Amino acid sequence: MKKRLSFISLLLMFTLVLSACGFSSSSGDGGKKDSNGKDTLNVNIKTEPFSLNPGLANDTVSANVFRQTFEGLTTIGKDGKPVNAAAEKIEISKDQKTYTFTIRKDAKWSNGDPVTAGDFEYAWKWALNPKNESQYAYQLYYLKGGEAANTGKGKIDDVGVKAVDDKTLKVELEKPTPYFTELTAFYTYMPVNKKVAEKHPKWYTKADENYVSNGPFKMTAWKHSGNIVLEKNDQYWDKDSVKLKKINMAMVNDPNTGLNMYKKGEIDFVGLPLDEIPTDAIPSLKKEGLNIDPYAGVYIYKFNTESAPLNNVNIRKALTYAINREAIVKNITQAEQIPATGFVPPAVTGFESNKPYYKDHDVAKAKEYLKKGLKELGLKKASDLPKITLSYNTDEGHQKIAQAVQEMWNKDLGVKVELGNEEWNVYIDKLHSGNYQIGRLGWLADFNDGMNFLETYRDKEGGNNDTNWENAKYKELLSKASTETDDQKRVELMKQAEGILMDEMPIAPIYFYTMPYLHDKSLKGFVLTGTGELYFKTAYFE
Repeated sequence: MKKRLSFISLLLMFTLVLSACGFSSSSGDGGKKDSNGKDTLNVNIKTEPFSLNPGLANDTVSANVFRQTFEGLTTIGKDGKPVNAAAEKIEISKDQKTYTFTIRKDAKWSNGDPVTAGDFEYAWKWALNPKNESQYAYQLYYLKGGEAANTGKGKIDDVGVKAVDDKTLKVELEKPTPYFTELTAFYTYMPVNKKVAEKHPKWYTKADENYVSNGPFKMTAWKHSGNIVLEKNDQYWDKDSVKLKKINMAMVNDPNTGLNMYKKGEIDFVGLPLDEIPTDAIPSLKKEGLNIDPYAGVYIYKFNTESAPLNNVNIRKALTYAINREAIVKNITQAEQIPATGFVPPAVTGFESNKPYYKDHDVAKAKEYLKKGLKELGLKKASDLPKITLSYNTDEGHQKIAQAVQEMWNKDLGVKVELGNEEWNVYIDKLHSGNYQIGRLGWLADFNDGMNFLETYRDKEGGNNDTNWENAKYKELLSKASTETDDQKRVELMKQAEGILMDEMPIAPIYFYTMPYLHDKSLKGFVLTGTGELYFKTAYFE
């Protein structure tokens, strides 16, 4: 995402207290069957999307809607690799810095307008325009002049994306980017209907004639904080591959309610990446065929490195080393998550057998760092430390983890920490504004490359950094990795950068995600990737 944020992204596993507990009467036919069987899919996306404008979204909830309603130049196939989508042809220059995309002649918007190269140029430049405050604009920094335009040091007109004609998009990059066709599947790179957006600037705020999309489904209803209804897009170029007629998306924030809805047949899919399964239910569900897939995501605690005493690296190390991750994944999350002794998940190509950067729950080392930190701060004992608050967004799982870590820090280090929580929208604003000390976050891969994780902390002012940390050597290594065409050398450069991150510890990784989920046994044909992308384009009920 971050990124997407996940930010996707930035998984941003979060909740928003909602009044809705299921589908309203306007949600559709509730699984009405025709002669071919059930053609309506019911799911729960848990909360209100942050934004349904691809240029503004920064979360997994919005992403789960976009993957059904929009389509980029490429999309992610069953094998997790990019395949042509809105683009029927891709040409790459010898120096790998210029891409020429040919848009499909039959690509149309849901209102019948043709999808043009100009729609992509418009969408990308709109997201880069600093006045639009796109938190994922940095995903477009690969474009020549993209970063300069977004930071006010260059002109939007000079960005390296141009519609040569209605069906030809020429893209110039700052430097060779081996994973660029994976990026063009990400939602920040999706098109926006220029004609509609210029006439109706708030086109993305409600489901009416102005909300147009170019994917397999179109949005026909959106009850804010209630539900979203998608219907098959008959204007879609590959409509014959789309079997479902409707997708109902509920917004139910309570995992127990969501699981009960699944058990009663009210929804057909429960669990990641759409919503969550209650941690307490996971052991029994394993006996009932619970699916648990690898997931390229990491659960972390961020440190505000400009807030005392977390501006001291040894205090940060002490807190990080004292966390008992094995106990957290065994007793709290319970879905075979992996204790994180690094930042980039093993589900990411090249990091499958990454070395641990520290020992889990190393209390002796933690006490050693605490002693150093206290001395540097001119303090004698842990109780002399300034007040520390650990924040999280309202959620039972986050609360349990925070309470466990609070107890670990108090028991093993004598460090007392207060807990604070807010609903998601308030919480994420708090992190972005730097008004926090320690805050939890999940980061899920927007694309299958270690750079997607590491670049989040490249710049102090980066959209999803939030830690106020920056390191010149770290930036240099990422810069070298971004131009290295040898895959093995690239990964090695990224691992060196990760080593710096894990030495200075602006973040404390807790665990690597897995995807626990259940689905109706008759639901077939959906695509679920290791990066948490779920596509229902080819889904059907057997």
